[in-house]
Amino acid sequence: MLAGHFGLAAAVKAKVPEVPLWALMLSTQLIDVIFVPLYVSNIETVVKTGVGYGNQVIHADYSHSLLSVLVLAVLTGFLARKLWGKRGGYTVGAVVFSHWILDLLVHHSDLPILPGNLCHLPLLGFGLWRSSTLSMIAELLLIAAGSFMYLRFAVSGTTGSTKLLARYSGAILAVLMLLCLASDVLGIG
Repeated sequence: MLAGHFGLAAAVKAKVPEVPLWALMLSTQLIDVIFVPLYVSNIETVVKTGVGYGNQVIHADYSHSLLSVLVLAVLTGFLARKLWGKRGGYTVGAVVFSHWILDLLVHHSDLPILPGNLCHLPLLGFGLWRSSTLSMIAELLLIAAGSFMYLRFAVSGTTGSTKLLARYSGAILAVLMLLCLASDVLGIG
């Protein structure tokens, strides 16, 4: 769902222009950024259940717990508020939390409520990954909507060579998101 998260960030940029695109892209992937060092140190793991798209169970008991993500969203929202104002802060916090919501839709039941799966509460996940076709369609829709909204935003109010540059940047963004999706599908991401 890497590309889908980026698609959402691009769509948000079209509606909240005061927050830089890089900040929205980072915000939408922040819990995965935190996951990487935890994965490298074997605190969190990925178990492959096959080859290809969505064939993995992720044990991200700290970085992807509901409570951890809520705390992270509030903290990043507070920091972003200082940089880009009240609306920017709420937006960044919401984009950080959106990662968990999108993961909830696609993940197998592997998302804990509390960090470290404290109290052994039920793990969450609606399992859209069980259907590669449906999950890829959902991700492609996020990419298409985000690219379209970002391109419309980038082109509006520009003229001449700036408009051409804006069109190319929107197209490049869409291609990069599609490459991310391809790496997910091929199981190399």
